[in-house]
Order: sequence, then structure tokens, then C-alpha cells
Amino acid sequence: MSPDNSDDEKNHTLQKKTIVILHPDLGIGGAERLVVDAAVGLQKRGHKVVIFTSHCDPSHCFDEARDGTLDVRVYGNTLVPPTLLGRFAILCAILRQLHLILHIALFTSELAHLSPSAFFVDQLSAGLPLLRLLLPRVPILFYCHFPDLLLARGRSSRLKRLYRLPFDLLEEHSMRSAAAIAVNSSFTKSIVTRTWPSLAASHPLRILLSINRFERKKDIGLALRAFAALPAPLRAKAKLILAGGYDPRVTENVSYHAELVALATDLGLASATAKTVITALSPAHRAVDVLFLLSVPGALKERLLRSATLLVYTPKGEHFGIVPLEAMLAGVPVLAARDGGPVETVVDGETGWLRAPGEVGEWSKNRWLKTS
Repeated sequence: MSPDNSDDEKNHTLQKKTIVILHPDLGIGGAERLVVDAAVGLQKRGHKVVIFTSHCDPSHCFDEARDGTLDVRVYGNTLVPPTLLGRFAILCAILRQLHLILHIALFTSELAHLSPSAFFVDQLSAGLPLLRLLLPRVPILFYCHFPDLLLARGRSSRLKRLYRLPFDLLEEHSMRSAAAIAVNSSFTKSIVTRTWPSLAASHPLRILLSINRFERKKDIGLALRAFAALPAPLRAKAKLILAGGYDPRVTENVSYHAELVALATDLGLASATAKTVITALSPAHRAVDVLFLLSVPGALKERLLRSATLLVYTPKGEHFGIVPLEAMLAGVPVLAARDGGPVETVVDGETGWLRAPGEVGEWSKNRWLKTS
């Protein structure tokens, strides 16, 4: 039997995504130029892009937003004005964004019809928790131009500071609903880090995921050795999760897990083992370098794939390997052995990386580590 060879056009179609962009006011500023360019760029790559905004004046916007190049839909501009007597701009902006999201989610059901693959939200983060509540499986990229709490003026009076306090707290809290936060420069990154140190510390964590049965032929130890070989600054921002099939009645499962735990200790990596979903979510496991998850149920497996930065697939001589396909379906790149089935399913440099089996040095020098 010969493998099914799909043509390039079919593969390209399968990779298309629907991106929903939310922007408060699609005018002609620098922030709007970024949104328009991002949308056009995504469209040129074959993705469907829809921009939702509370305001877009055809006489005061970029050409792409009015000439049909982009699908721009305006809602949330009738119930709440931009300001109340020239004041309360931040309150009005938040209410307008919430109105926009509720309108397209509940009143027109456009979000359900679009079935977005991802959200791109910029400038205002207040609506992120609502988006996450409505569509918990859809990742959100938030583009932070600058902390709004540092831009707000007139904080000299006690009353003004009290008025701004809930909005300042909401800004930080709501940004935690984003899967990733982007900034426009190293300068802005430094400001954001100083302004919200706890937020800055919570987002860089990279989940490196391995899903395999606890069998020696899967060479899970390679993932441990490669992780330990990472430069310390990178390893400090990552966690290796080794998940997979485990049966306490199978001698090899039990002994190989014990060997891997001992190997992690020898490599100077702090590890922990979870046998249930409840223990897996224990706060005590957040500080470890390596987390072993035994007998992962389907729901947790899906959640792990949605949260992962990279799937590390170490087996050599694998006949096919379904896990790399599951990872790529979830949009997760794959680091796999240049051997067996993954050679036919992972496109090196596009959907992941292929490395020589067992070569720790190659597995710990991935391009994504330097750029992400």
C-alpha cells in the first residue's frame, strides 16, 4: 500500500484559520496602521480575518478598512458614547468593548458562525476575561501598546486616584486572560515588566510537552537530557511535562518511570509526579522543572496540547506516530526524531523540527528557543 499523497492546495486549505480582531476605534493612528497591516498580512497568507470595532468613520480611516480589502464590522457605537460630557473616557471605552463583545456573541451570534481560531485584541484588555468565558478554547493574543495606568493624566487629586484604582487593577487582571502578550519594543517591554512584575513573570513560561507511554523504546530520557542542556535563562522560563500511558500492573511502566525520576535528579532537575487531575493542578507542582503525569485522560490531554509551546516527540523507529498530528492540529510545533513516521508528517522548519535520534546537543539547540 502507498501513502495518501494530498496535493499542496489541499494542505494549504487545511492550514487556514479564522482570526477575529477587536479594536476600539479604527481611525488613522499608528495603532490602527498596525492592526490593518496585520490583518492584510494574515489574509495574504490565506487566513480569514474579521475586524470588529466600536467605531470606523469611512472618511477617517485607512483605505483597506473602507475599500473592501478588509472585512470590518462596526458594533457597540450606539449604547455608550465615547465620553460623558468629555469625561469618563476609560469607563466608556470599557463599556463599549463589553457591549461589542456581547453583541457579536449573543445578539448576532457572529462569533459562533465564524468559529474563530484565535483572537487578536489590542489597546484595551478589559474584555479579555469575557472572551475567555464565552470561548475558553480560543487563544487570545493581546497587543499592549503601553500601560494605560501610566498614560492617564490628572492623578494629583485623591478623588482622581480613587476613581482610577479599579481600572488600573482591571487592566492587570484582565491581561492574565491572554494566552500571550505582545509589545511594540524592548522599551515598552521594560516598562510593562516594571509596572506589573507578577504579570511579566507569569507569561514567559513555556510548556514543553512529551506524550508517550512509559516504555524505554520511547526514549523519554532524551527529552530530560535535552531540557537539562538548555541554557539556564531559557530553562528557568520553561517546564517539561512528561505525560502518557502508565499502568501500575506493567513492570516496565513502573521501573521506567522510576528511572526517569532518578535521571531528573541526577541532572539537577526538580521533579514531581501526579497520578490524578487534581494532583496535577496542585500549586506545589508549579515550581518544579519536570512534571510527570501518569495515565492522562482525554480532556486533560486536550488541555495540555492547547497550553503547550512545543511537543517533544522522542521515539526512534516509530511506525507512524499519532501524537505529532494531534499537536499540529492544535497549532503546536513538533520537535521529533528524523526517523520513522514523523519524517512523513512533520515539515522541518514549517510545522516543527526534525533532529537526529539521541543527539542531545541537536535537540537542545532549537531555533524556537532563541526567537520565542
